[in-house]
Amino acid sequence: MTTSVRDGILHEGVSATELVRGIDWRGAFWVASGVPALVLFSIGGIAGTVGKVALLVWTASMIMGFIQSFTYAEIAGLFPNKSGGASVYGAAAWVRYGKWIAPLSVWCNWFAWSPVLSLGCAIAAGYILNALAPIPAADSQPVLDWVQANIANYSATTQSVVDYIAAHAGTTPQDAINAVANADAVAALTPGIRTWEAFHIAIPAFNGHDFTLYFNSTFVIGAILMLIMFAIQHRGIASTASAQKWLAIIVLVPLLLVGLVPILTGQISSTNVTGLVPPTAGYAATDGTWSIGGWTLFLGGLYIAAWSTYGFETAVCYTRELRNPATDTFKAIFFSGLLCCLFFFIIPYAFQGVLGHEGMLAPGIVDGTGVAEALGSMVGGAKVITQIFVILMILALFLAIMTAMAGSSRTLYQGSKDGWLPKYLSHVNSHGAPTGAMWTDFCFNLILLALASNVAGYFYVLAISNVGYIIFNFLNLNSGWIHRIDSGHIDRPWKAPTWLIGVNTILAFVNATFMGAGAKVWGYSDALWSGIIFAALIIPVFCFRHYYQDGGKFPPEAFEDLGLSEGELGERRAGMLPYLALVAGVIVVFTANWFFTLPA
Repeated sequence: MTTSVRDGILHEGVSATELVRGIDWRGAFWVASGVPALVLFSIGGIAGTVGKVALLVWTASMIMGFIQSFTYAEIAGLFPNKSGGASVYGAAAWVRYGKWIAPLSVWCNWFAWSPVLSLGCAIAAGYILNALAPIPAADSQPVLDWVQANIANYSATTQSVVDYIAAHAGTTPQDAINAVANADAVAALTPGIRTWEAFHIAIPAFNGHDFTLYFNSTFVIGAILMLIMFAIQHRGIASTASAQKWLAIIVLVPLLLVGLVPILTGQISSTNVTGLVPPTAGYAATDGTWSIGGWTLFLGGLYIAAWSTYGFETAVCYTRELRNPATDTFKAIFFSGLLCCLFFFIIPYAFQGVLGHEGMLAPGIVDGTGVAEALGSMVGGAKVITQIFVILMILALFLAIMTAMAGSSRTLYQGSKDGWLPKYLSHVNSHGAPTGAMWTDFCFNLILLALASNVAGYFYVLAISNVGYIIFNFLNLNSGWIHRIDSGHIDRPWKAPTWLIGVNTILAFVNATFMGAGAKVWGYSDALWSGIIFAALIIPVFCFRHYYQDGGKFPPEAFEDLGLSEGELGERRAGMLPYLALVAGVIVVFTANWFFTLPA
């Protein structure tokens, strides 16, 4: 049994490819409640890259994300019978001006959101390995005992000692012996599961980078975690919302306390949150200036932060599954935005206020594996507290991954229903879960998980996926005014003030600046081009669906919410303005990429 909304009335019908209206706005809110946990994905990387201005990055980015959400809320109200989120609703605005432009919105939103599965599972697997098979600390008693028992086997002529002295000029032979013996002790006492690898596959050079798919313990654990979350979502949106509700309460309440306790107990050092200037270079401990290089780092931080702070727009992915989309859609995204404001303001402030610039540069903070320990230290630091936060960190990652899987699979599903993506993606099971899209997400992320099983691959996936997210953001913020011009006669359950639609159009170009300037900050000078190349892969995918499977026609129901009959795309009332916006956006991106350079 399925339902649709026409003329404000809920109609029932039967279809094997339709989602089920099983939740209200609270259900959508809970499904989207994993977005605040995304702060844990990049808080370390942003802190290491931009230093003390990380606080400004998170605050500015969250304010922008909240303002932008009002455009998404309006256009979502136009489509009570669609799921998939703002990218789907925005694509309906752009299709009049080019069949090739519209699917780009859907595709870019999907490949920006989908990697949350693999990246989150990679971090969670790291935490699980650290908990079950920790690497011994260099100053731990077992390591010291091993060194004492084996130090006699080393001398100044031992090859590893000779190599160490050559690599560290000025080191005395005895210091080199101690360092090498200590490193060998850690390696000898490291559990075998930490270094186990079934096999690996080298990927041919892509844009000058050599990457490898690692099928190791991180991959195996990550794949198991994805399967668990797949099983939960297999039972449909109502079951997913229920699981997310309890998971969110378990995770977000302690996370909120982590932010509040240091503030209330006076642990915040004023020197850590004042005098905010960029560092001299990424991951440098010394303060720099607001030079072009400093601004480039700052914009790079805003570029990556957008992937987290803007993410609550996923609350409008479930319009087709809301019992009363006319009122529930706006409530879902508005209250999700307020929740994100709370966490993205407080957590980075407390994090930076306690740790300071140098503390945020610790390797475990930058790569994410030490964030739980840092959070535990902010509320007491006892070993049992730290272990609790390790568990909470894993659950927080589950929360974010569940949100991403639910949202990205529905983007694929609706993209298929509207004729952008292959037909098999619109298959749903008896519970109303889009299993065709979910299995596609799972298989795609198995490949990304193998790539993200080492640090270099992790940050490369993050950098290029965010190119897709900013492209989606640009197209959909502009779709607000396009819908106003072309579909101004369609009733809107909630309508944003016109001035706010204008402000968000400006922010679309601000985000384009972030992408042009900031994509290079994350260690890959060609990340921008790599992301653009991946975005362009929608062309053959769309051609297959539109011209081969559908014979050049869109499905009859693709644009029925706009009052258009089968085969009609509607009048282009906006004229050349959408094309001018695209050209201006391209100019902004590449001008920013040319003008902003990394610190020398």
